Amino acid sequence: MKILCVSDYVDPLIYNQDVKQTFSDVDLILCAGDLPMDYVDFIVTVFNKPTYFIFGNHNLNEFHYFHNKSCNLNEKNFNSREICSPGHGAIYLGFKTFINHDLSYIDPKTGKKTPLLIAGCSGSIEYNHGLNQYTDFAMKLKLLKMIPKLIKNKIKYGRYLDIFMTHASPRHIHDHEDPCHKGFECYNWFIKKFKPTFMVHGHIHLYDVREERIGKYFDTTIVNAYAHTVIELPSG
Repeated sequence: MKILCVSDYVDPLIYNQDVKQTFSDVDLILCAGDLPMDYVDFIVTVFNKPTYFIFGNHNLNEFHYFHNKSCNLNEKNFNSREICSPGHGAIYLGFKTFINHDLSYIDPKTGKKTPLLIAGCSGSIEYNHGLNQYTDFAMKLKLLKMIPKLIKNKIKYGRYLDIFMTHASPRHIHDHEDPCHKGFECYNWFIKKFKPTFMVHGHIHLYDVREERIGKYFDTTIVNAYAHTVIELPSG
């Protein structure tokens, strides 16, 4: 399974009419935050592939649609969902877990084929009390709310998670020391505990080709999605 990961920058290599030919074998797109929603719309329209997105700490004009307390986006009433969110054709993964039955993962050890298990978190570390910024403790509370569904995944599919998508990075992995770009300590705990194959994040701009884009933390490969990158997951 080939996965196109994008974040933080409207990349001209993606934002053009020939992109589908350039990335013709992509099966899934992950949008890791700080992207205009019309760019996400373009990606959905051109690729016509499953697309997931989260919000970062910028480009938050539509954030309230997905976090309006008067609208429960988990309600089964379709009309309520339609009114509450603008519906860009992409699935919002902020502070949620999701099982994609249309995409499969093959465990390299067992050969077992199961649905793709994915989860995500929006936002960055709190640095100026702005929208979609969280203390490490507040973010850990959001992670804790995911645990019941992750345990169900483990019981049913033999693992907790395949992909964990966030905007901010884990602490001391790809992050910086300025107040805005520090990573979350709780993400380190989460990936150590729940062992996703990939963690895909944004937020950290890559201006120097010597900066690391892909690293390893215990059993998880950490990927900085800035601009764009492509990763592969075993599938059938």
